[in-house]
Amino acid sequence: MTLRIAIGGFMHESHSFAPRPTAWEDFLHPGGFPPFQRAATLLDTLRPTSVPAAGAIAVAEEAGVAIVPLTWCFANPAGPVQDAAFERIAASLIDALAQALEEGPLDGVYLDLHGAAVVDSFPDAEGELLRRVRAVIGDLPLTISLDPHCNLTAEMVARADVCVPFRTYPHVDMKAAGAQAMRLLFARIERGRPWARAHRTLPFWIPLGSQCTLMDPMQAVMTERAALAERMGAVELAFCFGFPYADFEGCAPALAAFADTPAQAEATADAFLAAVTARESEFVQDTLASAAAVAEAKRLAATRPGKPVVLADTQDNPGGGGHGDTTELLSELVRQGAKGALVCLINDAESAAACHAAGEGATVTLSLGGKSDGMPFPCTARVEKLTDGVFTLTGPMGAGNPGNLGPTALIDIDGVRVIVVTRKMQALDQAIIRHVGIEPSSCPILALKSSVHFRADFGPIAEQVIVAIAPGPVVADPAVLNFRHVRADIRRRPRAA
Repeated sequence: MTLRIAIGGFMHESHSFAPRPTAWEDFLHPGGFPPFQRAATLLDTLRPTSVPAAGAIAVAEEAGVAIVPLTWCFANPAGPVQDAAFERIAASLIDALAQALEEGPLDGVYLDLHGAAVVDSFPDAEGELLRRVRAVIGDLPLTISLDPHCNLTAEMVARADVCVPFRTYPHVDMKAAGAQAMRLLFARIERGRPWARAHRTLPFWIPLGSQCTLMDPMQAVMTERAALAERMGAVELAFCFGFPYADFEGCAPALAAFADTPAQAEATADAFLAAVTARESEFVQDTLASAAAVAEAKRLAATRPGKPVVLADTQDNPGGGGHGDTTELLSELVRQGAKGALVCLINDAESAAACHAAGEGATVTLSLGGKSDGMPFPCTARVEKLTDGVFTLTGPMGAGNPGNLGPTALIDIDGVRVIVVTRKMQALDQAIIRHVGIEPSSCPILALKSSVHFRADFGPIAEQVIVAIAPGPVVADPAVLNFRHVRADIRRRPRAA
């Protein structure tokens, strides 16, 4: 008998202190991901992309499953999701699920979730969405994939039969996670009963930059995760690094072990919790203030020519809730005469429109960026190139995903070039730069608004990466933020050795 499986999704990473909330419209025009999808278009739209659901779809189609598409959506990280947007998204998903059940029995449900969404009325947004789904489907098998920046709550673990986070940051295995969640859904259906599970939270936050799995300690931690899961016989050992900008009680790194017996699940969870906690003091990151970062980048570019020096503007990362428009790093590059440097990117619809109105070759006077913090960069620039901002991502993380930055301009400010866009997007893919006619490897200095994701595509071409500290809400040390609802007993900074 052919299995009948429903597939849907809701993905958002919410920064409680970001300058702007997330509205319904943000799910209609996301940067670097498909827009809101209903059942009629979901499969054809997601199939060629890098999103987790694409991996789940591939496994299901290969197995000859009858797929029932629901709805799927993504919005770029920003402030909490407004109630009206969440209710509209949840209602659409639940309505599609109800219609699917009216058309015939389902064997299981797979959901592509992020895990770090905060809604005005529901701080644990995914927990609430799963509650509503369970209210409709009862005890039907349900598996979910998650972004490892998920704040994995007990509610989420209780509602899903298994949770499968990506193993990498940068997230180059999104499709693999979706595929594994679908395979485990098949296993859960065949098993006929839920697995035992155990949930644990870490006693400390892990700074965003220290969560990168390309380097220790997180690289070693993930190696230990795989070895321990195999050794203990766990079906899944889910480790979520946490998103330490969500102001609610469940904000924390967490893990969940799924196994045949409660004893297996508990022992696996305890062993991995101990392994990660033992490395607490190692979760630190080297950074430089913006002026020192630019000076060091100039020195390296002069003494080691041939490969770009990458400046990561981590605190204005659009992938963590930044608006992508702060200008201190740009100002330093211009002030220090870093000719040939490229800033990718400044999110400023007004300046992009002014450049398009002036035309290629024109000189324009701009109050560039700073819309989110009131600190624009006044400048006179030459418009080098204009585009519609439409391209396809090609890097390890987003290959196949649609890019749509809206009207875009490449400008030159005293030898420093800047990509000015209408819609924000994290600078995680070289295609952003190539679409304005520049080969990234030819630039002596690349200033990228990103925290870690850029390393997947830009790391291989970089002479060195310097993490620069300039203004922005995605602070390298989240402990400085004015949290009101997080647990009192969690350490907001890793404890020193």
